[in-house]
Amino acid sequence: MAFWLMVIVLLAGAAALLVIPALRQSKENTAASRDALNKAFYQDRLGELEQDEQQGVVAERPEMIRELQQNLLNDIPGQQEDRVRPINRWALVPGVLVLAVVAVGLYLKTGGLAQVRAWHQVESQLPELRKRVADERAQPLTQEEIARLGLGLRTALQDDDRNINDWMLLGRVGMALNNATTATQAFAHAYRLDPNNMDVRLGYAEVLTRSNDPQDNQQATDMLRKMAAEDHTNLRVFSLLAFNAFEQGDFQQAINAWQVMLKLLPADDPRIDVIKRSIEQAKVQAGEETVKLVVNVTLSPEAAKALPQQGTLIVSVTDGVSPVPVAVKQLPLSRFPLSFSLDDSSAMMPERLLSAQQQVKVRVRLSLDGLVTPQPGDWFGESALQKFSGKEQVSVQIDKQVP
Repeated sequence: MAFWLMVIVLLAGAAALLVIPALRQSKENTAASRDALNKAFYQDRLGELEQDEQQGVVAERPEMIRELQQNLLNDIPGQQEDRVRPINRWALVPGVLVLAVVAVGLYLKTGGLAQVRAWHQVESQLPELRKRVADERAQPLTQEEIARLGLGLRTALQDDDRNINDWMLLGRVGMALNNATTATQAFAHAYRLDPNNMDVRLGYAEVLTRSNDPQDNQQATDMLRKMAAEDHTNLRVFSLLAFNAFEQGDFQQAINAWQVMLKLLPADDPRIDVIKRSIEQAKVQAGEETVKLVVNVTLSPEAAKALPQQGTLIVSVTDGVSPVPVAVKQLPLSRFPLSFSLDDSSAMMPERLLSAQQQVKVRVRLSLDGLVTPQPGDWFGESALQKFSGKEQVSVQIDKQVP
C-alpha cells in the first residue's frame, strides 16, 4: 500500500509539472499595447516641444504638433489583434492519461513487480517455515523452500541484525544449499555477536572445516582445540576435530580425537564401529605418508596486480621427461604467499606415484574458470627441474601469462 501511494504521489507531481504551466495566467497584464506606447511617445514629444518653445529653440510649434498627430494616426493598426484564448483545461486530460499509462507500463515492464510480490510472499511464509524447521516431526523442507527460508531470514535480519538464532539458521541454510559464502558469513557474524556461545562456535567451526581454504581449516583446528580443552566430554567437538585433522593429513591428531570419542560413547553405541574403521584407515594413511612434496608459491608484482577475486589454483607435477603430470592438485584462490604439500594421494595414475620419482618439476597456474586446459591470459609459474628424494621443498613464482 505504501508503495502504490508513493507511485500516485509521483504521478501527481509529474502531472502537475505538465498542467500548471499551461494553466498559469498573470493576474495583471504588464505588457504595454501598441496604442499605449504610441500615446506615451506622443505625450513625451509634446512636453519636449513645449520646453523647446519656452527656451526659444523652436518657433513653429503648431506645425510640429500637426506632424506628430499625423504620425500617430498613421501608426494606428487597422484592426485590433485578436486576443489569445487560454488553453482549455480539459484539453490537458489526454496528456495526463498518456503520462500515467506510459509511466505505469514502463514500471510493469522493467520494474520487477513479480519479484517484489514473490519477496513479500516469502516474508509471509517465514513463520510457517520456521515452525517446520523447529519441528522434527514435520515434513522436511524442499530445496525451493530452503531457498525461500534463506531469503526470508535475510529480510528479517535487515530489521534485527543482532538476532543470533536467525544468523545461525541462515548459516545452516547456506550449508544445506552448498553456499559456502553465505554459511561462512552468517556464522562469522553470529560469532562476532556472541563468541562464547558454544552452539555458535561449533557451527562456525563446522563451516570452516568444510572450506577449501587451508587458512579456514587452520582456524577451525585452533577453535576446536580450544573447545576441547574447555570441555573434555563434548562429542561433537572431538568429531569435528577428528574430521578436520584427517582432511588436513594430520592423521595422528585424528586418531587421538576418535580414541577420546570411543571412551565417551556407550558400549552399544552404533557409532563405535564406524569410528574404529576410521581409526584403522587413519593408521594406514599415516604409514603411507612417508613422501611429501612441499610447494611454496609467490606472486610477481605484475601478477599480484592482476590477481582476480575468484579463481582456482591448479598445481601439476611432472618428472621433467613426460608432459603427463605425475600429480595434480586444485586449490581455491587464496592469500599469497601460499604453502601446501602433495603426496601419493594426488597421483594421476597408480603406476606413477610421486614417491617413485627421482626428479620433479612443478607448474602452478591461476585459472579463472577452473579448467585444466590453460586459457589465454592465465598467469602461471614453473619451477626448475630438481632432484626429489621425498622431503624437498619447491618454490614457484607466478610471473608469466599464457599467450
